[in-house]
Amino acid sequence: MLVQAVVLPGPGTRSWTVLGDDDMPVGPVERFLAYLTDIERSPNTVKAYAHDLKDFWEFLGCRGLDWREARLEDIGEFIAWLRLPPPGRAGVVAVLPSAVPQVSAATVNRKLAAVSAFYAHQAVSRPGRHAEGGQEAAADPDRGGDAGDPGCLHPVAGPVFLRRLA
Repeated sequence: MLVQAVVLPGPGTRSWTVLGDDDMPVGPVERFLAYLTDIERSPNTVKAYAHDLKDFWEFLGCRGLDWREARLEDIGEFIAWLRLPPPGRAGVVAVLPSAVPQVSAATVNRKLAAVSAFYAHQAVSRPGRHAEGGQEAAADPDRGGDAGDPGCLHPVAGPVFLRRLA
């Protein structure tokens, strides 16, 4: 996966996208980053969120998860995964418990904010629908939501989820 700068036609606005292993933009991430650009978020914010979502997509890939299947427990595992050195993230080497975390608490919090904002955007932009499949969601979000419901992590967007780790 790769974060790539893009220049939008017309005004020449600079933005960012995430390319998958097939060198094509990752659709849900692309739409979210385009939204951030459209509402004139700082290009630095869009770039940081692109890198954060690239990390989340890599994590999901390592776990064999679709983004629509992620649960709160997976977010906890994502935090632990972020703190591993790159070879440990890839599963190439075992990491000792005494290893120094690779990212700071502030970086983890920013990455969680990006993931949370992504899921909140999905819940608002496609309420009651699967973000990719177009099927009606049948589950009650107050009971944990459906695994394919893009809003399944929406409740974690609140202050409990983004509590400071430091």
